Amino acid sequence: MKFSDIGLDKNIQKGIADLGFENPTPIQYEVIPFLLSEERDLIGLAQTGTGKTAAFGLPIIQKIETKSRQTAAIILCPTRELCLQITKDLESYAKYIKGLKITAVYGGANIQTQIKALNSGSQIVVGTPGRVIDLIKRKKLKLGHIEFLALDEADEMLNMGFKEDLDTILAETPENKQTLLFSATMPKEVMRITKNYMLAPKTIEVASRNEGAKNVEHHFYMVNARDRYKALRRICDANPDIYGIVFCRTRRETKDVADKLMRDGYNADAIHGDLSQAQRDHVMGRFRKRSLQMLVATDVAARGIDIDDLTHIINYNLPDDLEVYVHRSGRTGRAGKSGISIIIAHSRERRKLQAISKMLKKDLKQKQVPNGEEICAIQLLALIDKVVKTDVNTQIEKYIPIIEEKLAHLDKEELLKHFVSVEFNRFLYFYKNAPDLNISTNSKREGGRKGDRKNDRKNKRTGHAEQGHSRFFINLGKSQNLETHNLIGLINEYTRKRNIPIGKIDILRKFSFFEVDSNYEKDVLKGLANAQWNGNAVAVELSKPPTATTEYKKSSKGSKRKSGKKSIKSNSRRERSKSKGGSFKDKFKASSKRNRR
Repeated sequence: MKFSDIGLDKNIQKGIADLGFENPTPIQYEVIPFLLSEERDLIGLAQTGTGKTAAFGLPIIQKIETKSRQTAAIILCPTRELCLQITKDLESYAKYIKGLKITAVYGGANIQTQIKALNSGSQIVVGTPGRVIDLIKRKKLKLGHIEFLALDEADEMLNMGFKEDLDTILAETPENKQTLLFSATMPKEVMRITKNYMLAPKTIEVASRNEGAKNVEHHFYMVNARDRYKALRRICDANPDIYGIVFCRTRRETKDVADKLMRDGYNADAIHGDLSQAQRDHVMGRFRKRSLQMLVATDVAARGIDIDDLTHIINYNLPDDLEVYVHRSGRTGRAGKSGISIIIAHSRERRKLQAISKMLKKDLKQKQVPNGEEICAIQLLALIDKVVKTDVNTQIEKYIPIIEEKLAHLDKEELLKHFVSVEFNRFLYFYKNAPDLNISTNSKREGGRKGDRKNDRKNKRTGHAEQGHSRFFINLGKSQNLETHNLIGLINEYTRKRNIPIGKIDILRKFSFFEVDSNYEKDVLKGLANAQWNGNAVAVELSKPPTATTEYKKSSKGSKRKSGKKSIKSNSRRERSKSKGGSFKDKFKASSKRNRR
């Protein structure tokens, strides 16, 4: 089946042909004929990188009346990168469609330039929710007559806290429009949108929503947590032609890992929320041109990055939501090429690895972090291959007599040794006596399974936050069906700051802990002061780390019991607590009782 067989206009086929596309992907094969012939709402379920933009974009382009200057279609997406990518793709498809104008509207760019473009008339607008609302409020973007509303990466938009923004935008649109919703997953919030804003939608699902790309291998390395960066270096050195993305949990960690890689001589850089749009564009430009071999990013920063020929995805940290792992790994192994998704795991993540394997319905292959000798052998052969493939410049001929004279005292073997050493000595020196980083999946190092659980419980409750972060207590947990993405959405929704760097999250049974950048401490406390979630009043308080006095009291608890003496400090602490209306633990219990009523 070719694009010419599914009812597309000749001019659109011409634009597609210029891009080198002949055959539609499965989602395109299913969706395009439906949208060309039907006016029903549509739910499209497919993973990132399966060709969803063309699936909804081509029919919209074909059905829009180019003589009208009114906005006929609005396409919403979660990030500016994806917004720009969609716009670029649509313009390529519509290359031979006269009179069609497509405008991208997104935050971080000059709004006046975007207003000017809208004023000149744009039939298709591609935008991020925040900027779209801003333009609606300024009465520069009017959606009262649109025929098509497309929601791309709907699950990601909701995970990022755009729930209220989507409600606001959808309320501005007419009832008789055709709504197209595309998502990789179908969480509760996406289901809510389909029920509230779609009429008897047709659902088209391509493959399993949890199925990893068929041509992606999934590997994991088991190391001690403290050896994670060392393992990353060795993985990179063992793959000289690597071209991939390294995923980190936090913005701070992203910067740290990228800085270390650059300092150690790797072609790497980071993309994160602290960069301006110009800086992000510069980094992405270098990465697309392969001036960078590795891009270090958080999941939020990497949204909208669409590159077909990535060789590796490296999970420096596993995400809390394991479906995010599927999104990450789906960025490689595209366009018929093979790819490798790597997890650098530590002993406390065995259960996560099992869960991922079950979700993917694939085995994760445990690999051994290569030792120094193996890496040196790989790098040596890579160097030789590079030499062999290097084109010889004819201008070198005139220098040959001088070179021969200089090297006359060296025989062939000595010449080869000197030649290789020029590039290769740093590997030999670095990996001399390099230790084994591997730990067995059954290893008892780091305390074994029992010790891991004990350490996990201890770490969750010590109150110690990552450097530069503040740790918060919240009175919601698994008992209230709280999940990681719910908590992130709650923070984003009530603080109205979608770039707050969120660190470690611990969801427990009746309550939870989370960390954010300390610069946003007041924003979180103020924003969540009167928050509600699923009918529960939200209570949030800073989780203070234990003081030296507290630790002393814990260590001397036994001796106090033996002596029969009471602690004056302990009593005074209780009195202070009563004078302030009780401890936070007491407040939490009272809050829970109110909620149950």
